[in-house]
Amino acid sequence: MTPTTKKVTFAFAIFLVAGFLLLAAYTWMALSFSYSEGERAGYLQKFSKRGWICKTWEGELLLTALPGTIPEKFQFSVRDEEVAKQLSAAAGKRILVTYSQHKGVPTQCFGETEYYADKVVLSQ
Repeated sequence: MTPTTKKVTFAFAIFLVAGFLLLAAYTWMALSFSYSEGERAGYLQKFSKRGWICKTWEGELLLTALPGTIPEKFQFSVRDEEVAKQLSAAAGKRILVTYSQHKGVPTQCFGETEYYADKVVLSQ
């Protein structure tokens, strides 16, 4: 290898490492700070672990406003295994989900939606 080739190879390696570190820092920021937080109440219609490479827990809540109206669907992801166990046991029941919204998460390996369920309470 010539000295110029070594310099180019070294510069390319530095560029790749810096790019990876920037992506990791951005992902950490997107997952650490929430854009919004809130609660949704409804019936847990669907909850499953999905994905080809990155398996994530995904759920769907039917929000009912008034009797006789078409229910709105709220789709969410779950990162905590304890919350996933609680949701699996609550299929078909009315629940209250506390969530945080994280915009700009770069991959679907952390969840298919930008809404992450943090807490679940069975409603009566």
